[in-house]
Amino acid sequence: MRMSTLFAPTRKEDPADAEIASHRLLVRAGFIRMVARGIYSFLPLGWRSVRKIERIVREEMDRAGAQEMRMPGVQPAELWQESGRWDAYGSELLRLKDRKGSDFALGPTHEEVVTSLVRDNLSSYKQLPINLYQIQTKFRDEPRPRFGLMRGREFVMKDAYSFDVDKQAAHESYATMKDAYHRIFTRMGFDFVAVEADTGNIGGDLSHEFQVVAETGEDVIVRCTTSGRAWNVEKAPISIEDAERDPDAQFAELEVVKTPKTHTIAEVSAFLEREASSIVKTLIYLADGEPIAVLMRGDHAANEVKILAHLRASGLDCAELVLADDVTVSKVTRAPVGFAGPARLEVPIYADLSVRPMVDFVTGANMKDRHLTGVNWGRDFEVSSFGDFRRAQAGDICADTGSPYEEFRGIEVGHIFYLGTKYSDAMSAKLQGEDGELKPLEMGCYGIGITRILAAAVEQSHDGNGIVWPMPLAPYHVTVLPLQARNEEVMAEAERIYAELRAAGVEVVLDDRDVRAGGKFKDAELIGFPVQIAIGSRGLAEGQVELKQRAAGDKVLVSTDTVVAEVARIVREGLEG
Repeated sequence: MRMSTLFAPTRKEDPADAEIASHRLLVRAGFIRMVARGIYSFLPLGWRSVRKIERIVREEMDRAGAQEMRMPGVQPAELWQESGRWDAYGSELLRLKDRKGSDFALGPTHEEVVTSLVRDNLSSYKQLPINLYQIQTKFRDEPRPRFGLMRGREFVMKDAYSFDVDKQAAHESYATMKDAYHRIFTRMGFDFVAVEADTGNIGGDLSHEFQVVAETGEDVIVRCTTSGRAWNVEKAPISIEDAERDPDAQFAELEVVKTPKTHTIAEVSAFLEREASSIVKTLIYLADGEPIAVLMRGDHAANEVKILAHLRASGLDCAELVLADDVTVSKVTRAPVGFAGPARLEVPIYADLSVRPMVDFVTGANMKDRHLTGVNWGRDFEVSSFGDFRRAQAGDICADTGSPYEEFRGIEVGHIFYLGTKYSDAMSAKLQGEDGELKPLEMGCYGIGITRILAAAVEQSHDGNGIVWPMPLAPYHVTVLPLQARNEEVMAEAERIYAELRAAGVEVVLDDRDVRAGGKFKDAELIGFPVQIAIGSRGLAEGQVELKQRAAGDKVLVSTDTVVAEVARIVREGLEG
């Protein structure tokens, strides 16, 4: 490919809405362009990298015995109603009607479709195990699309579904997929970790996330310093003491104090000279649209997964739990955001276990620039129930080993689930077992965010000049940079090296543009070609060209006679890992 004809519109300026490196660099380097919020076109460079990601995934899925197929993106509501997820999935499911008024959804996932497919076409345990996968565009109506490809509405995903005759066989299929995922992300050159995670709306009782380690990752991961086991903070087991309040405690008087412009726990703590652990924050949530309050100690973070599980265990049929928007918070508390408190709050109040032993704590006063001191539950407000609502964090104690957690951030690029019979029971997907009895299928599902991987690779590997691609994911492996485009000898040597690299099977771009050398170097760094070959008249007079590996950053002079063989070796070793 020649740079003069490659459609790679690079930019000098960052996009105005870019908050993280991958969004900024993928736009600037000419890989993607936004069509609508959370929806992107992939330009030739971007799509080449996506296809390389797909190829690695396909090779390892096929190696693991899975079979590729294709399912429709538009799914009938009847299937989702069978599984019970038409209403339970929430607002991210984009619902639509056809011209006859029938209900459909744009598929965010395909458990229902594949379950009905297997149910209607297989009849005996002898036809199992089976694992079906596809690579397809999905759509989830993300409420706050941001971070470019990291949190989009439309994306490309690999989703696979295993079907087995019993739980033991299903766990074997799960283990096979887990091994395949390790191979996939190792081949892509990632620093990653598999962490135990919550199953969310998918269902089941066993799941692992594959997290690419990156400082800008949205997910917080904790790892036990003794066992090395890692969890998403939503899942990590914390050693929690369920302490009671001192029955002889003498309560202080409730007092309203002025706290001008103190909206956060840190600001209130500093202003009142009180530890964050003596402050209780009041979080307003919407449980299926109805407001509730959740109380957390000021130095703790809330875990919505635990809160939702507690609400359901308490008998509340709640499908969706989300933080309330500012307008709702102000309506419920009759105060600006940042001053919410439980006293005189007319909604159900749930409190974390850490609040139970507290006395004379600080809360918002439900008045602008006011907080309350000397607050006590039971006297100043009633708690509907206490529960474990804490999110694990660094320094918390692992419930399994008694050792502290360490914390880092990650980007989820893959997620695997053991589903059990959640969908087969709901959709009557049964096969005849060896004993002749009909039995529900044991299922697993396995997702990989194909286009998210593109962003994760950039987040994990970039510098101040641009992207630093791992060799397996780079759109092209090498760029040849003739530094004097009007010098016939320089251009002739560039053409020779370009042609011989192509003949050797190396993916190469010749920057044949008549622009200054500085512009060529800047674009080469921005796009992130793993290898650069710079050809100048001075070096050429001595039979040498300059070779640079993007990741290492070192430049070396190489003979024009050996440069093709040397570059081919570098590329081959980079692809082999």
